Amino acid sequence: MPFNPPLRDWSGKTVWLVGASSGIGAACASLLYEQGATVFVSARNSAALARWADARVAPDAQGRARAVALPLDVGDAEALHRAARVIAARGPLDLVVYCAGHYLAIDAQDYRLEEMLKHQQVNYVGALQLLEAALPLLRRQGHGHLSLVSSVAGYRGLPRSLAYGPTKAALINLAEALYLDLRPLGLGVSVVNPGFVQTPLTAQNDFHMPALITPEQAAREMLAGWARGAFELHFPRRFTRWLKLLRLLPYRLYFPLVRKFTGL
Repeated sequence: MPFNPPLRDWSGKTVWLVGASSGIGAACASLLYEQGATVFVSARNSAALARWADARVAPDAQGRARAVALPLDVGDAEALHRAARVIAARGPLDLVVYCAGHYLAIDAQDYRLEEMLKHQQVNYVGALQLLEAALPLLRRQGHGHLSLVSSVAGYRGLPRSLAYGPTKAALINLAEALYLDLRPLGLGVSVVNPGFVQTPLTAQNDFHMPALITPEQAAREMLAGWARGAFELHFPRRFTRWLKLLRLLPYRLYFPLVRKFTGL
């Protein structure tokens, strides 16, 4: 039995993706649009959002645009509320995806409080502010799906993930708690835990990234997971299954194995 109502037919559905100017968010927005959804995209990069929306002119059944740019900063709570009101005016909201993210590979030798807090503000607090804007809409509807894009880096502590990993662990925990609270109300909740995806954020990495996939591959995996009604969407499985096994190990085995396999 699926954890959530399966999402398969996107024709006529309305989606809001926050963090959609590049990478996984942009690829997911494009695929959902191709499958018939009306897609609202939000991010700080207003020029990138405008280019994406301007290139997609197919209307919905009422003749309205199906690709709509709503630029905003996830740190601006009022901007998120304004965007939510614009979307609500179009009708029911079927899917909300938080995929905004900040990433810099740092360790304790390069500890910077400013960088730690920036990760927290974008990766976690931004999600909380989106929830404040979107949850009232979803609760009033009594249906819809909320998906948080986290990472396998949130499973356990990893080298050079001092700033990034804890914020992703927080998102996983948040999604679990939301599922317990919202599923009885008829709402779907999922968490997306990708491995390495070829994005502007990971391009800075100077180490080997095993099982690296494209944003388009990640987007296809996400739609497949939503279609199954899954709670956790993790991919590519040839990589994430190993990390899930590591997650189960006691610390006396986990720490030596991580050092051996990463060389860090």
